[in-house]
Amino acid sequence: MTGDQAAHNAQEFEGRRWFFPSALIHELDPDAARSGRRPRRTARDWLVDFSCFLLAVGVGLLGADALAANTRVPASLAAADQVLGALSCAAIWLRRRWPLGLAAAMVPVGFVSETSGGVAMIALFSLAVHRPFRYVVWVGGAQAAFVPLYFWWRPDPDLPYLASIVLFVVLTGAVVGWGMFVRSKRQLMLSLRDRARRAETEARLRAEQAQRLAREAIAREMHDVLAHRLTLLSVHAGALEFRPDAPREEVARAAGVIRESAHEALQDLREIIGVLRAGESDDSGRPPPTLAALDTLVAESRQAGMKVTLDHRVTDAADAPASVGRTAYRIAQEGLTNARKHAPGTEVTLSVTGGPGEGLTVTVRNPAPEGDVPAVPGAGQGLIGLTERATLAGGTLKHGRTPDGGFEVRARLPWG
Repeated sequence: MTGDQAAHNAQEFEGRRWFFPSALIHELDPDAARSGRRPRRTARDWLVDFSCFLLAVGVGLLGADALAANTRVPASLAAADQVLGALSCAAIWLRRRWPLGLAAAMVPVGFVSETSGGVAMIALFSLAVHRPFRYVVWVGGAQAAFVPLYFWWRPDPDLPYLASIVLFVVLTGAVVGWGMFVRSKRQLMLSLRDRARRAETEARLRAEQAQRLAREAIAREMHDVLAHRLTLLSVHAGALEFRPDAPREEVARAAGVIRESAHEALQDLREIIGVLRAGESDDSGRPPPTLAALDTLVAESRQAGMKVTLDHRVTDAADAPASVGRTAYRIAQEGLTNARKHAPGTEVTLSVTGGPGEGLTVTVRNPAPEGDVPAVPGAGQGLIGLTERATLAGGTLKHGRTPDGGFEVRARLPWG
């Protein structure tokens, strides 16, 4: 849990803190649990504890009157009973701090002191609220075991022996059941709070994952779009650098290609940034690339000095789904860019075949380059992005060396 969430949970009950039990607030505040601080009583706790104290005192006074009316009980025993009852009533303020210890101590005290009966029931109730059921079974079982002996030692003058035992057992069961009900309500509230907290965390993680996937999609799109344009710029700028004495017409043509490529790169970048800002495509911009744009892509590559052979045998190319056409275009674009960077001067073959019902196959193949080619920074990232793009489109992409030392990228995309 983050610090902000902990602070939020700590401040959540400030406005209505008096209304909740301190133990429940302590469970909902992880910082307090880790620090080892004891929960402070709320206004509700003081009211409940004072009510329990008054109830215990009232039951103790009734027991004292019964002892005074019972002539068979010596005065000294009645006085000792009342002293134990008074001490038990004072100890009731410890029921939140030591519920198990108080309940266990009240088992023998309740057996010898009639005025402590109310405190014994309240202690058993507190034990059922604050501790697991196994502790309630042990303490309640021990208390129930003393019931026949208690009424045999001190029979009730108004009730038969068996009726007194049944009434006491029923009262004990009701107190335990009430305490377990209160405990289950608190545990239900804690479980609902944990479930809501997990739901908030999962929603935040899903939002972060969606943002990450969107960033990755934008990064892939920028790489696929700009790598091709910038490679053209690099090729023609390098030609102008190494051939300063080229004819004026060639210099003008190269400068025109550089200008056009720069313009196209800026336009593509502007569209991607527009998607990043608005969250959706700009309908007023250029249409997305399709299979029909492959001729333009090959023409641009040829203007950059590449030797490209296009084998375009697609049935009903105009009816190809937009996602298939866009994915095929990006695969062809990245394949030509890689061939231009890693195998300059070679003749590249771009093959696009297929049709509805049989799928679409895009193949970019180039022979081995002549001589050593300098390593290109970031090599392989584009192929990783293309593999993921093809997978998202429901297809597959394979790439690797050919037997003659060249390189081949082959993608198969579903169509219908």
